[in-house]
Amino acid sequence: MAAADPEHHDDPEPDRFQRRRHRGHQQLMGVPLLSIITVVRDDPAGLAATRDSLAAQVWQGFEWLVADGGSCPATLAVLNTPGPIPHWLDSRPDGGPFAGMDRAMAVARGDYLLFLNAGDSLADDHVLADLRSHLTACPDMLYGDSLEDPGDGVVRVKPSRHWRWAFYGMPAHHCAILYHRILVADLLMDQGYRIAGDYAFTLAALRRAASVIRLPRVIARFAPGGLSRRYAALGRAEQFRIRRTVLGVCATVACTIWLLQIVASVIRGISPSGYAFWRFRGPAG
Repeated sequence: MAAADPEHHDDPEPDRFQRRRHRGHQQLMGVPLLSIITVVRDDPAGLAATRDSLAAQVWQGFEWLVADGGSCPATLAVLNTPGPIPHWLDSRPDGGPFAGMDRAMAVARGDYLLFLNAGDSLADDHVLADLRSHLTACPDMLYGDSLEDPGDGVVRVKPSRHWRWAFYGMPAHHCAILYHRILVADLLMDQGYRIAGDYAFTLAALRRAASVIRLPRVIARFAPGGLSRRYAALGRAEQFRIRRTVLGVCATVACTIWLLQIVASVIRGISPSGYAFWRFRGPAG
């Protein structure tokens, strides 16, 4: 695996020391390094895929939290088959995936949070083991590349963007970003957004972050057919609102970005392979 590429200003030494001391205390108390949060509703196949991905990891020092939005019995029945059992499970009707994420964040104990929604999976069985070695540097955030099918049936590597391009959109898929729990301890997903709540959350975290590591490594496979793909137009509209209200981007620039995203979406719909040539790196290894 390639070396980490720190791409933020250095973390102040006192804060870093406090974070390492906190981690040492956590480990003495048997607290996990990582909390993996999965939200699901009526998606037994997606939940099974995520669970199988976690079961395959060579490093198992994480806790798994599942927030279910009031699914039919078939979805949670997946958890009764042989395999990992969530350390925490809460099932109730809610307002959507962001409400479930908030519930899980409130009880998460790990130093870091990773949102692996039902259907998302880790890229290979050494992902968490490799990430663990980089988390010893105590970054505020860490992210990397993803796997995704652009629409032509071929799973390709989608490179992450530099965090300085976050005004354009998420630097990586949510399933490829790890947040230090202390950094986001008092942050909530904005329930006013149906699709782009994680974008507003990530922007708030980046504003606070003193150290961000971008890894040249594929971390996760983004599930096809999720809300962001099914309601792409709504997602673009919400991102426009976030740029205007959260980032303070002027209307001209915000509209230009919105139009560029529409053009990209049209190209993707007409020629997924052509879109992939521009935005993706190549087929998954």
